[in-house]
Amino acid sequence: MPKTPRFSPNVIRTIEVLTFPAVQLLDVTGPIQVFASANDLVANAGGTPPYRLKLVTQGDQGVVSSAGVTLAAGPLSQGSEALDTLLVAGGQGVEAAAANPELVDWLQRRATQARRVASVCTGAFLLAAAGLLDGRRAVTHWKDCARLAQRFPAVRVEPDPIFVCDGRVWTSAGVTAGIDLALALVEEDLGRAMALAVARFMVVFLKRPGGQAQFSAALALQAADDKFGALHDWINRHLNDDLSLSVLADQAGMSERSFSRHYAEATGQTPARAIERLRLEAARRLLSESRTPVKRIAQRCGFGSEETMRRSFLRLLSVTPQDYRSRFTF
Repeated sequence: MPKTPRFSPNVIRTIEVLTFPAVQLLDVTGPIQVFASANDLVANAGGTPPYRLKLVTQGDQGVVSSAGVTLAAGPLSQGSEALDTLLVAGGQGVEAAAANPELVDWLQRRATQARRVASVCTGAFLLAAAGLLDGRRAVTHWKDCARLAQRFPAVRVEPDPIFVCDGRVWTSAGVTAGIDLALALVEEDLGRAMALAVARFMVVFLKRPGGQAQFSAALALQAADDKFGALHDWINRHLNDDLSLSVLADQAGMSERSFSRHYAEATGQTPARAIERLRLEAARRLLSESRTPVKRIAQRCGFGSEETMRRSFLRLLSVTPQDYRSRFTF
């Protein structure tokens, strides 16, 4: 069990989660569990739970998610009562929801009464349909970013981040990124220690910063063609070895020229860039999961020197290894 940080909340924040038929179940339950866990941790420490959670939907009955599970959502809020956070989920039913003028009109009105507005995954399409993303940076699931940008040219779509905050409007990438978004909202409300305590309580592998890419390096390399899967496994076991082009080509059973061409076609990256990203990913794991000195991590991951690793972190993550480590420790 995580050590509960001391916290004395001075306000109860109402969070409404907008749902609709065929909503993505985890878009709803993931963020809600983050806020509910924060409530539990604060209550266990003798405080007043800081969040009041409400599921709302059009109509007066529950809503059936795309997974077939029925959610006991209440009707859309009426009147002008103040709202802390309006969170819009995504899912298969988002197209119908975004084409529903009554729902979009309600969203526009309710957003003006909220301190902040957020979306999970394709919930960004609903925010965009309501004009809430015009002129703002936003993200959605990686496979839908191009469609969002094409349909709503006034939105500045960024395809890579896990979540984006632009003013009082937050958007997140696909499915589990809603948990990362909710943790960031808890951090904004209750502090970093509480957000990390919630992440540990939920056994979340890593509390990821919003700027981290949606894909892991290894997953990104597998996205197009896994013909080099065995080679990538071998590389990850030999990050501190000689990984020159000639060595990789020999391991793949190809000439250097043929290997370079086929590898770029399959992965969209040069071998050198792919190795740098795999080394970076390994270094990130060690920084967040161990107290191994940065210099030792640089050597173990094949960077050679701490300065070389530092330059790689700055170029690809815009943060130093030391700063990256500090984000995941108390």
